[in-house]
Amino acid sequence: MTTTPRRRETGAAKRPISITAVVDCVGALAAGNMQGHLYMYDTNKSAGSTGFGTEELQTRARKGDQLLWNALALECEAYVAIDGIVIDSSICVPERKVYPGTDVAYWIGTVKKDAPNVTYQIKFKLGTRDEPIATTLSSSLIG
Repeated sequence: MTTTPRRRETGAAKRPISITAVVDCVGALAAGNMQGHLYMYDTNKSAGSTGFGTEELQTRARKGDQLLWNALALECEAYVAIDGIVIDSSICVPERKVYPGTDVAYWIGTVKKDAPNVTYQIKFKLGTRDEPIATTLSSSLIG
């Protein structure tokens, strides 16, 4: 009797961790900064992410996790887009992508190594303002 080699089980396939920034564009444009006008969320609360609804979201992420950042405007007629993500490139290198057949952009990156606490900043394009507005406080990836 011959046996077929069994595939080594490594657990369920990882799904991306989606990080969403909800921006009060009117408030941020009036203030000239994001403080008090940004509400961050992710899809990894069950694994230990904290700081939901604040500018200081702490996303629990480990080596190999794929992160997907997107932005939504609190006001339905306002414009918001992520213009850049500033993070230690030895941990993650986010890149801008566009959903096929649309002009809807998102940012994606893979965590290269476990780190206890790595902060990052997001730069946003708001309304018709030419210069991006960066987050005042930093969100972070926690290991």
